[in-house]
Amino acid sequence: MDGRSDATVSGTGGAAVPTARPAMPPFPGIDRLSYYPWLVIGLTCIGAAMGQFDASVVQLALPTLSEVFGAQATVTSWVALAYVLSFSAFLPIFGRLCEKYGRKRLYLFGLLLFVAGSVLCALANSLPMLIAFRVMQGIGGSILGANSIAILSRAAGKERRPRAMGIFAAAQAIGISAGPVMGGVLLGAFGWQSIFWVTVPFGILAVIAGWLVLPGDEEAAGKDERFDWPGAMLLGPALLCLVLVLNQVADWGIGSPLTIGFAIGGVLLLAAFVQRERKASWPLLDFRLFARPAFPLGGLVVAMGFAMLYGMFYLASFALVRGYHDSPQVAGIRLSVIAIAIGLSAPVAGELVNRLGTTRLSFAGMAACAAALLVLGFVTLEAHPSVTIGMVALALFGVGLGLVMAPNNNEAMGAAPADLSGEAGAMLNLARMLGVSVGVAGAASMLTWRMQAATGTGPGDRIVFEGNPLIGAVQDSLALIFLFVLIATLAVWVRSRRTR
Repeated sequence: MDGRSDATVSGTGGAAVPTARPAMPPFPGIDRLSYYPWLVIGLTCIGAAMGQFDASVVQLALPTLSEVFGAQATVTSWVALAYVLSFSAFLPIFGRLCEKYGRKRLYLFGLLLFVAGSVLCALANSLPMLIAFRVMQGIGGSILGANSIAILSRAAGKERRPRAMGIFAAAQAIGISAGPVMGGVLLGAFGWQSIFWVTVPFGILAVIAGWLVLPGDEEAAGKDERFDWPGAMLLGPALLCLVLVLNQVADWGIGSPLTIGFAIGGVLLLAAFVQRERKASWPLLDFRLFARPAFPLGGLVVAMGFAMLYGMFYLASFALVRGYHDSPQVAGIRLSVIAIAIGLSAPVAGELVNRLGTTRLSFAGMAACAAALLVLGFVTLEAHPSVTIGMVALALFGVGLGLVMAPNNNEAMGAAPADLSGEAGAMLNLARMLGVSVGVAGAASMLTWRMQAATGTGPGDRIVFEGNPLIGAVQDSLALIFLFVLIATLAVWVRSRRTR
């Protein structure tokens, strides 16, 4: 792939037929370099790392933001949820629009939007403003997510693709693991605004490099450019209603009219979206992806894996910073153990999958996660915890997730129709981000509910998330992470039975 196209091609009768040259071509001559494909791959990896960093770095800042803005934990959690929810809702939309307007154009626009959102987040002087600008960041991130894998695959070609995908996964792991470490240092030294400023120079450099390096967009004459706007308008509100209920149920109460109303509204909007997509000529979601159970079940396992990861990030951040009063730097180093363990174990799982199979590796990973949760719940989260045991438990949790994520990604992609590989990759990205939403929202509600029980308060009352009551609430809330483990284990078991 060199990003160029001929000015003419031979028609059926031998005559020269003019074709459109690529719009926004790369810098002259750069696409002739032998290592040009790796330049393109490297740029997509920068975008992937930035997106994962921005999703994970905020987790450690939530206790600080709750204190700075004087807000409940469930309200502050929307600083994290606004990003992942907007990312999820717009991912299928931009997956289609990039085919209409060109991948390079939208990728550069996504980078610019992400950088602008980062600057505005750093300048925000109220919680509602910060949440609104996080939505802007999430939309920019969704544009990057919708284009990155397609750009990478085209640049790498068949021979380089497996290695390129491995590097891409490593970039995501680096982004996740760098979030807690750098977030802790920045929070302690420069304040919460610095966690948003840090990505700005990288984003600006990525925009300049992308303009010079990324291959031009091929102009397809006569291409059908219809877009399913009704489906797009149904998906975002449906996700918003459902995540809002999950996040606010502890504050509103399970029998509250708000809880019931938004729950019913979310289900109805989601049902309307499914009905619309089944009839649409050019749907956002092609239901052929779900013809083989291995794909949706693999997507469920991926979603539960990220729900476990970010639910743990949320609970552990409060336990370390507000329960044990660790500095943000120390808390960040401890939390990074999880992501580092994932980065080390996931490639090993990818090598072992052909020998041991996805099912065995997944069961082993879930067992490791369950054991880590038991250690954290009954040994580590006590009045005088063992730092060593706690770090080992967090590392074991990360190893378990690594054993689960890589094989299940491979299994799900293998079950998708060959002509829908791009859509399948986008759906797995969507599953990941929905898992993040469920993990953060569920952990926020669970922690608030257990704090209400510990302090004798009710929905809407002011709760101080500090000290021993908080530690006890975190212990109880780990049951939610355990539930995610059980759901993923059940999905793996059902998939193995269906495969037989």
